[in-house]
Amino acid sequence: MNRRQILLSTAATALAASASPALARQSSGASMPQPPVAKKIPVVIEQLGRTRTDDYQWMKDDNWQAVLRDPTLIKAEVKEHLTAENAYREAMMASTLPLQETMFQEMRGRIKEDDSSVPAPDGDWTYYVEYRTGDQHPRYMRVERQGTWMVEGRPVTKNFIVAPTPQLLLDANELAEGKAYSEVSAASHSPDHSLFAYAEDAQGSEVHKIYVKDLATGAVLPDVIESATGDFTFSPDSRWIFWTNRDDNGRPDKIFRRPARGGETTLVYEEADDGMFIGVGRTADDRFIVIGIQNQETSEARYIPADDPTAAPVVLEPRQVAVRYDVDHWDDRWVIRTNADDAIDFKIVQAPTETPGKAHWTDLVPHTPGRFIEGMDLTRHHLARQERADANTRIIIRDRAGAEHAIAVDEPAFALSLSGASEFDTTTTRYSYNSPSTPTQTYDYDMASRERTLRKTQEIPSGHNIEDYVVERLNAPAADGQLVPVTVLRRRTTPIDGSAPLLLYGYGSYGIPMPAGFSTNRLSLVDRGWIYAIAHIRGGSDKGWGWFLSARRMTKKNTFTDFIAAAEHLIAQNYATAGNIVAQGGSAGGMLMGAVNNMRPDLWAGIIGQVPFVDVINTMSDTSLPLTPPEWPEWGNPIEDPDAYDYMMSYSPYDQVKPQAYPAVLATGGLSDPRVTYWEPEKWVAKLRPATTSGKPVLLKINMEAGHGGAAGRFDYLKEVAHDYAFAVWAIEKGWETA
Repeated sequence: MNRRQILLSTAATALAASASPALARQSSGASMPQPPVAKKIPVVIEQLGRTRTDDYQWMKDDNWQAVLRDPTLIKAEVKEHLTAENAYREAMMASTLPLQETMFQEMRGRIKEDDSSVPAPDGDWTYYVEYRTGDQHPRYMRVERQGTWMVEGRPVTKNFIVAPTPQLLLDANELAEGKAYSEVSAASHSPDHSLFAYAEDAQGSEVHKIYVKDLATGAVLPDVIESATGDFTFSPDSRWIFWTNRDDNGRPDKIFRRPARGGETTLVYEEADDGMFIGVGRTADDRFIVIGIQNQETSEARYIPADDPTAAPVVLEPRQVAVRYDVDHWDDRWVIRTNADDAIDFKIVQAPTETPGKAHWTDLVPHTPGRFIEGMDLTRHHLARQERADANTRIIIRDRAGAEHAIAVDEPAFALSLSGASEFDTTTTRYSYNSPSTPTQTYDYDMASRERTLRKTQEIPSGHNIEDYVVERLNAPAADGQLVPVTVLRRRTTPIDGSAPLLLYGYGSYGIPMPAGFSTNRLSLVDRGWIYAIAHIRGGSDKGWGWFLSARRMTKKNTFTDFIAAAEHLIAQNYATAGNIVAQGGSAGGMLMGAVNNMRPDLWAGIIGQVPFVDVINTMSDTSLPLTPPEWPEWGNPIEDPDAYDYMMSYSPYDQVKPQAYPAVLATGGLSDPRVTYWEPEKWVAKLRPATTSGKPVLLKINMEAGHGGAAGRFDYLKEVAHDYAFAVWAIEKGWETA
């Protein structure tokens, strides 16, 4: 139900063999391609007594829902314009093709191609995914379990003289064969280990089909589930499968149930409010099936007893505006994470199994301001929780008696992530650690003995020396006195004198934090003498849930001014100079890019807006779009609220474009994207290009075969990263002047 983490969404393709008419040279001796010129068809929109004119509304396909499912249906004039834009960008960036290829090979060289995840034990099996050399997609595997483990409180021991043979559950490479796009968004085995289900998105539009495979015969059962979100769960007795339906507007609206091996479908729950997301899952102890209902600020849970999976769901606590809660069950009680009773940074409460309503909630982990409880994981004897403060994380282990201890790391900036246990009857939980300079380490941690076991260290085949890099944490003062954390990664030899180019990344929406984690891809910039910085701005939850609440709706501009403050502080501390910074962000972070581009164009050499949410007023006024009603709590409702309309209009990147000296801009999108539709970056570029007075290029890249996340294959994805980073270098070096 959260937005998927944004992938870089530009493809590195060869220069088009035949140029579009839009690329006709000014003369046979000219070296600079001509950009496409978007026609203007003024549309006057009256709303709440206000009037705006949109010259590029024609770019939105009236049949966009059908286009998401079948991109070939896009209207001809839009396809022609997008094709011309792609060709223009390719021609303009032709000189970067060698750099793109070099960076791609570097990035690929840092990936262990024949790799596998740490196996996750569950009953008689352990489950894992693996990649073989050359594979774009994972293979889902399992192998019979050896050793001793607990089942319902009793030890079970199995040892094999000859190691058991792994069993292939699904080869996603075979599934993707012959398709322009294929992604397995979810995969899970049934609790009795007899079935394996997976959800495939074959367009990038997030419209899924769910398949169920019989693991005894290897056959995929014929009763395929259509029009799903990709969210599903088996009932604890393995007899039923529950899933979330996706309606024609791309929203989750119903929960269905049917026999797991196929049969009649039954409606379990229908959500009447278009503004709510819904999903379905099981509690940690497999005592209940839970339907989660939520928007950006309000939630509700309904539960079904595992011993009666066809029963009607029961409301745990009726929804109340601005009260959020999520639930799990711990053998003899409900455990609930909530912001009720003004617990801004959340607390954990407990309630009896029979009477789970709020009247019976008692504090288990009280609220502590500034300590944001992000999530929790339950096993039979322990509760593990993940907390965030000052843009770093820690993990707390609590036993049933209430004794607690912490897993923490003493570094200036890092990412500690609780993976949790894959089974309930265990004392072992799993977590991972990394930092901007440290590859990911995966640990199994015994919560009773406090012993940890390193299960895997991320391998970098081409080599990586942690000592070659420096990680620093700065605090940038905002205009209102708040301190904005900024994580910095650089090579130890990179000077701090303002001479190094710098990439500044930001997001800042929905309470999603930006972890100070490791990425092999960033090294292709950092090893070239760049500084890479992450601005942990308001709108995310990097410094707690209040950090998020202070930059949404009528305070949203704090997100943009925080990012600008981060850039100014980096300049003041000699990490960068104005005009030598490339800013990057995607989705809602793309809105950030559009806003800071308008507000302070002098700071940036380039702007990379990936699948950018920039047409704020039009999008939030279009109730047919998937995310519009659910996101009114985040942005405001410009259809009914004049103050919200005026405030949105004051920062909406598309509406605030004006004649000024803009930096070089790269906007990206996906034709099948249901979250930020392709016409947002298309319209933004069309309006920016005639407005800029700098002479610097404004480029558009639309992936005609993917959606919000870009390419699905792991190597195709690297090509997109390489393209964007090559643009960053090109923008700093003004590569178009020497083309």
